Amino acid sequence: MRKRTGQAAGICHDSSLTEAGENTVKSWQGLAIIGVWIVSACCLAQPPALQLAQTYEQGVALQGYWVSEKLDGVRAYWDGERLISKGGHVINAPSWFVRGYPGTPMDGELWMGRGRFSDVSAAVRRLQPLAAEWRQIQYKVFDLPDSGARFSQRIEQMRTLAVASNAYTFSVIEQQPVSSHAALLQRLDKVMAAGGEGLMLHHGDSLYQAGRSDAVLKVKSHQDAEAVVIGYTAGKGKYRGMMGALVVERADGRQFKLGTGFTDKQRKAPPPLGATVTYKYFGKTATGLPRFAGFLRIRRDEPLAEP
Repeated sequence: MRKRTGQAAGICHDSSLTEAGENTVKSWQGLAIIGVWIVSACCLAQPPALQLAQTYEQGVALQGYWVSEKLDGVRAYWDGERLISKGGHVINAPSWFVRGYPGTPMDGELWMGRGRFSDVSAAVRRLQPLAAEWRQIQYKVFDLPDSGARFSQRIEQMRTLAVASNAYTFSVIEQQPVSSHAALLQRLDKVMAAGGEGLMLHHGDSLYQAGRSDAVLKVKSHQDAEAVVIGYTAGKGKYRGMMGALVVERADGRQFKLGTGFTDKQRKAPPPLGATVTYKYFGKTATGLPRFAGFLRIRRDEPLAEP
């Protein structure tokens, strides 16, 4: 990424941001640099070629699709010997956690339960795994990347692997046929009311293909995306002395502000410059920017350093 200064990005860096907050940002940046060095020295693997989802829109013909809950966890690829993150870093799972896993590559999610992304993220990112944390994690498998079968057949293959294995830490995500758009929204409401993140649709006739695919669709009450923090604006009123908003940049270079969704603690110690954050939004404006964009979380699912 090209280097920016606060002035170039039109960002305010005045005294209303507390010195403690600025020092926290510098500390986080230092930890990130140390973590990257450690990973590059010993833990870097080849990024797996994963299949990625598009977003569901009403009007898509639902015949042939399977639906499952979208889990708020950390994506993990099992290559037959080890778990690898989406970015290509080896995940330091305890040996007992993966004991009995099949030699077949699997695609899935390391998950602690609804609303516990920050907990599983912290556990997965540790260089030295904590048994107490990993005892709460399940590897929820949703696909078989190396299988040449269609998805409906891959569901049966996954179930067969789970039954044949003596591993108790992995299971197959439940898949059900989709009947209609109304039924899909009804299930979405039920999942969201229980604290879930959303749903996933997967076409039964599709093959596993790396990259974005219309065969896999995410269904959520809002849309979400990621952007990189490039600066801050100062808080006003009750937020005086804290961060007012993050200035972020999308992959296409468009910049905008995220001013909602933060706790007071996050405003006092905001995400560091260069961090990738996930934000939610509700459609786009006429100029193509996200409408009513709000902060969700720092996207930390790579085992870079001790949290």
